[in-house]
Amino acid sequence: MIAGLVMDLVAIIALAYGLYYRRHHRCDLLFAYVALNVGIFAVVSLLLVQRVDIAVGFGLFGVLSIIRLRSSEITQQEIAYYFVALVLGLVNGIAGSWPLTALALNGVLLVVMYIADHPGFLGRTRHQVVTLDVVHADPDLLRVDLESRLRARVLHCVVTQVDYVRDVTVVDVRYVVPKLPAGVR
Repeated sequence: MIAGLVMDLVAIIALAYGLYYRRHHRCDLLFAYVALNVGIFAVVSLLLVQRVDIAVGFGLFGVLSIIRLRSSEITQQEIAYYFVALVLGLVNGIAGSWPLTALALNGVLLVVMYIADHPGFLGRTRHQVVTLDVVHADPDLLRVDLESRLRARVLHCVVTQVDYVRDVTVVDVRYVVPKLPAGVR
């Protein structure tokens, strides 16, 4: 169990601090990832020592995860980190039986997250919900207005709300930011 705990702590520090926080800078989720991971590791370890049916533990984790994911607004990217933190806790909680397999799975999970969330891999594509102080009846005029305001090429936009009384439009926008010349930030 000690080897599993050490592997788990190294893996969650690499995931939460090394990858997530350095890229996204959100302290509240950093703490949530670490707490979730260590808590799951502890419960899985206890379930294995007490010989409780592991299905009970997995059901408990599923319920707790759903409640947590619905309690605050987080992105799909952050849900992926949340899921990997959970999986690392499970893998390392069971690591006593197969420490080399757990170590390999830790490495695979961390490498996949590093690559999948790498800014170079994601390119310059962005997502934003924009509230406009105008209602556009013409979709082409809406696109031109968004491109002007965002200073980017709009790939896709969906109007999610229109308020004719206040003259407001809420739009979910996917866009590509222009590439900056070398040396300009």
